[in-house]
Amino acid sequence: MAKYSRIEVANVMQQTGLVPLFYDSDIDNCKQVLKACYAGGARLMEFTARGDFAHEIFGALNKYALKELPGMILGVGSVTDAASASLYMALGANFIVTPVFREDIAIACNRRKVLWSPGCGSLTEIARAEELGCEIVKLFPGGIYGPDFIKAIKGPQPWTSIMPTGGVSPTKENLEGWFSAGVTCVGIGSKLIKKNANGEFDFNGIESLTNQAIEIIKELRS
Repeated sequence: MAKYSRIEVANVMQQTGLVPLFYDSDIDNCKQVLKACYAGGARLMEFTARGDFAHEIFGALNKYALKELPGMILGVGSVTDAASASLYMALGANFIVTPVFREDIAIACNRRKVLWSPGCGSLTEIARAEELGCEIVKLFPGGIYGPDFIKAIKGPQPWTSIMPTGGVSPTKENLEGWFSAGVTCVGIGSKLIKKNANGEFDFNGIESLTNQAIEIIKELRS
């Protein structure tokens, strides 16, 4: 069962402006990555469930967060059907992110008042998602659409909250483009959750980049 309500999750997304996202099959790596993001100031993490037994990893990771990282909100991404969404919500997922817009997932999440963020690529999809109670729409793949697409959407629908994922990096130039266009928050994966030359996670680098991104977002909003 989710610890945080959909409104609480949406507020933290808006306040921090950043949702790191990653997946790894090793629970120790996952804990260290989550801890690094937390130390850098992130208070949300999207666990992109893309591997075998990913639900087992997420369950253990969420227990770790609840015990060791106060205020850290874990959700699950790459969810493609209502059954998977229900499984992860049973493991305590506080939000569900999908690569596509699916009404069955919307119904499952709304039934439990869990925030869901569907991947949308048109104004029609966005409007339909909002009709079904979506608080923050995921623009995916963000790099394909770009900030100009968001500006165009915010014209007729200034109330729409958008989180681009894909094509976002933790640099001032990149983030300025997105936030000046009117995004609510951004999702960043491999450009934030870095690995070193040996293919191992750079935990210190992840903490530093997370902090850098959050500070840039604060500056852009001031």
